[in-house]
Amino acid sequence: MATVGQPTELAAFFVCLQRSVAEHSLVKLVLGKYRGDEPGLRNIVIRALSIKGQECLSFVYRHRTKDITKNFPVAAGLDTVRALLGGDFKSGHLFTTTENIQIEFSKKGKCMVRRNTATAAVVPDAEHDREKQRLLDPRRPFLQALGVTNAQYQVLPSMSRKWKQINVFLDILRHALLASPLAAAPRVEVVDFGSGKGYLTFATHDFLRNNLGREAVVTGVEVRADLVRFCNDVVGKLGMVPLSFREGSVESYAPAAIQIMIALHACDVATDLAIHQGIRAGAAIIMCAPCCHKELRPQLQMPPVLQPLLRFGVHLGQEAEMLTDTLRALWLEAAGYETQVFEFIALEHTSKNKMILAVKRPGAPRREQALAQIKALKDFYGIREHRLETLLAADGLAARHRTAARSENAPHLADFR
Repeated sequence: MATVGQPTELAAFFVCLQRSVAEHSLVKLVLGKYRGDEPGLRNIVIRALSIKGQECLSFVYRHRTKDITKNFPVAAGLDTVRALLGGDFKSGHLFTTTENIQIEFSKKGKCMVRRNTATAAVVPDAEHDREKQRLLDPRRPFLQALGVTNAQYQVLPSMSRKWKQINVFLDILRHALLASPLAAAPRVEVVDFGSGKGYLTFATHDFLRNNLGREAVVTGVEVRADLVRFCNDVVGKLGMVPLSFREGSVESYAPAAIQIMIALHACDVATDLAIHQGIRAGAAIIMCAPCCHKELRPQLQMPPVLQPLLRFGVHLGQEAEMLTDTLRALWLEAAGYETQVFEFIALEHTSKNKMILAVKRPGAPRREQALAQIKALKDFYGIREHRLETLLAADGLAARHRTAARSENAPHLADFR
């Protein structure tokens, strides 16, 4: 519940902050709504650290193109927060293991405080000196060629978020491989649709070959000819074969084989086209990060009970996005995949952080239930067409899945983790 405009509320906020630091329950404090004069500064993220045995507060000043870290002793750090909050920064969001507290300041200086119970909050490791475990060696030559690291193998500040995304992606891929039919396969064929500058494409090739010892045949597919030339030049200079980049799109490029299909940030129905490619090829792993959902929104018929909710455009867009990706996940389950939809990276790193991950499970028992749920959702919202269903129907795959669902009675499989 919100409370407004008393000095005691601000004092109480600092009491909670100080207590969370003392009790080691601080997850993070985010200072936002910057109104100061420093160009490009967006917010500050504050966490507790232990540096050479001394407890500190680490301030990460996040700019548009760089991050700057400053570490303070606890007392000095708390004083710095007091000076900033309500001054240059008009909001603060305190995350602890037990509650979340948000404070905002009006133009007249009054503050409003909201409290919520924390859900599954975990205190990050405070040991600053501990070597971070990464799946990708920063000394790999392709990272310097792509502008991720410098000549001293240090990650450039402007690429720190990209570096984080690459390592998180590889960790997801590693777990998916272990749970898939490719767990012991000596050769793996990967297609990355919309590969862009090739950060994930190069990293996937390097990880499969150098970390896992697999014979990896990796192809990046990209519509921009200049990026295709750039990536192939890097491949040639570094001798990273069999890695290649092809000019084309998910519609125009039809590979002979796909065992792992990747399509991150494929806009609107391009995600459906990519998933369809993966299903049709019998890929063992399908990894998509969808964005720009537009197909279902104009089709949505609002049931009377939802009209007050969906009359707001932002809510309608979110509902269409959630429904679109749910139907995609259900069609993947009907096609014999165990599917997850989750946030694969924190929102502070990228706003396009949702992933659809599907791992092939021959004889998966969810088919009949998935088909029934698809029909129920379409009927409820009045959906006439979903591109993935249309593509599967054109191949006769949708009907085949329905037949298989009626005839198969497989045992339950453990959830993918």
